[in-house]
Amino acid sequence: MHGSIEQGMSQTHGNTHIRHFLVRLPRSMEEVWPAVADAEGLSAWCTPVDVLEPRLDGMVALRDLGAGRITAWDVDRVAEYTVEGGGRLRFHLERDGERGSTLRFTHEYQGEGATETEWRNRFERLIEQLD
Repeated sequence: MHGSIEQGMSQTHGNTHIRHFLVRLPRSMEEVWPAVADAEGLSAWCTPVDVLEPRLDGMVALRDLGAGRITAWDVDRVAEYTVEGGGRLRFHLERDGERGSTLRFTHEYQGEGATETEWRNRFERLIEQLD
């Protein structure tokens, strides 16, 4: 199984933008979890991480996206970071067959955010890292 990226629906409500991606990954949820939920894992493909306290309401500082709090935390399933300036980033993992997993990513933000191309490039790095 190889990874793939599907652009989901993008929406705008007033000044709030919501972007969705569906990323199919060739590894189990447990193997993917560190890539979205620990500092070393996120730094390897997404953005350098200065702080990540792995718990609900823990502090998080994502260098290119902003600093804030962990607003959802369900080990091996959901990590959500709400950061000032970068909005809300939600990583939701689901099983996909016997060995794979699906990452449902949502980025909700106001004003200018990372472009679709920037996120697609990040997810391509994640797939390469896990392949």
